[in-house]
Amino acid sequence: MITIQNSKFKIQNLILGNQSVTRILLLLLLFTLAILGMSLSLGNYPVPPADIVKAVVGLPTQDPESGFVVVTLRLPRVLISWLVGVGLATAGTILQGLTRNPLADPGIVGVNAGAALAAVTLIVLFPAVPTMYLPLAAFGGAFVVGCLIYLLAGTGEKSPLRLVLVGVSLAAIMGAFTTLMLTFGKITDVTRALVWLAGSVAGKSWEQVWQLLPWILIFVPFALLLTRELDTLQLGDLVAKGLGSRVTWQRSKLLLVSVALAGSSVAIAGTIGFVGLMAPHLARRLVGSSIHQNLLPVAALIGGLLVAAADFLGRTLFSPTELPCGLLTAALGAPYFFYLLYQRRQR
Repeated sequence: MITIQNSKFKIQNLILGNQSVTRILLLLLLFTLAILGMSLSLGNYPVPPADIVKAVVGLPTQDPESGFVVVTLRLPRVLISWLVGVGLATAGTILQGLTRNPLADPGIVGVNAGAALAAVTLIVLFPAVPTMYLPLAAFGGAFVVGCLIYLLAGTGEKSPLRLVLVGVSLAAIMGAFTTLMLTFGKITDVTRALVWLAGSVAGKSWEQVWQLLPWILIFVPFALLLTRELDTLQLGDLVAKGLGSRVTWQRSKLLLVSVALAGSSVAIAGTIGFVGLMAPHLARRLVGSSIHQNLLPVAALIGGLLVAAADFLGRTLFSPTELPCGLLTAALGAPYFFYLLYQRRQR
């Protein structure tokens, strides 16, 4: 009788927990829609909400210029900022769960630097190569760095600090090679690479949307399918093996998903840092950290909201001057990183 009552209690808690997560997801979607709506409406050329709806669904607007501003100039930029945030946040959540290290982030541990080096190499040394191959190059660079981090940092009690040290070292090495590429490249190609490195979605078009969208549509659902394996790996290698998990294979799949999302996002928008660090931590404060099935979608929506909001603020705060959204995420994320380091030191 006691066992039956305990089972009923656990089931009730699970149902209530799922309802709470659903409410949080709905609230995040509402906030996201609000930010996206303001990004489409506000700026040097204000557009009324009615014209936004008409332009998006393809109807003629009251002002002919409004349709061009919304559909051609702002909507691709807004969509890319949100997709990049979703990709970086999902990659960071996987990386933190995979390494059991709350300080892990594609930018901090060097994955973004590897993607940046590969992308800059393609831009500077092979300028004639179509931009559609930029995500593939960035994915290759991110994957190489991810494998090096995994091999050099390893697992165990000392792996969190070791991972940060290895990641920072690899990021410095990748940064040095990136600077070397910029030093000896042609001025036109270097300028293009520097604009990309700033971490901005300004000037993006529908071409970049269609380049990034398949990566997000394929690998984010794949990440959601692997949440149970990620929960199992959180228990440690010995326990995971005892439960029948193929640890090396599962870890390889998760690493592949993480670097694919980080690499493709960096390839399109440049090095936007700290999103993969902040979004999972903010999600844990809302839904806890034990079940990645709940944590991952919440972190993804928070990441999309962060980058979309950073791009909106960077475009409107000091108008007509624009700030790259990567600058705003770094201004917020760097102090947050030091705060997390301070917390871990106190423990």
